[in-house]
Amino acid sequence: MRILLQKVSEASVTIDGEVHGAIKKGFCLLVGAEDSDTSEEVEYLVRKISKLRVFEDADDKMNLSLNDVDGSVLSVSQFTLYANTKKGNRPSFVDAGDPAHAEKIYAEFNQKMAATGIPVATGVFGADMQVALVNDGPVTIWFDTDHK
Repeated sequence: MRILLQKVSEASVTIDGEVHGAIKKGFCLLVGAEDSDTSEEVEYLVRKISKLRVFEDADDKMNLSLNDVDGSVLSVSQFTLYANTKKGNRPSFVDAGDPAHAEKIYAEFNQKMAATGIPVATGVFGADMQVALVNDGPVTIWFDTDHK
């Protein structure tokens, strides 16, 4: 699994001109899965992200988690995180998970993240989405379970 995390002051996903999910302070997560991903990868990422301390404390140190700041998550599926650009100018997506499997992993990730008590808004798997966000910091962190 791959997740690109951005700490945001706000984020939203719009589908067909209507806002489908929106958050204020929290994380905008772009989530990709491959065929070998299982519940083990999901649980690892939920644990890492739900406890990630990147919000400033009273001393302006990145020391607080989502729970500490009443933050939320906007989770957006994104198979293009598995783009292979080694050859030519057109990316290959053969490493991205089969859509049925990737959708299952994405749903499981969202359910387990919500089970931590963190509010989770989502996009729609496979939809054409417009994502808007204000990256706070900026803070952008890459997670790849192949390199945990």
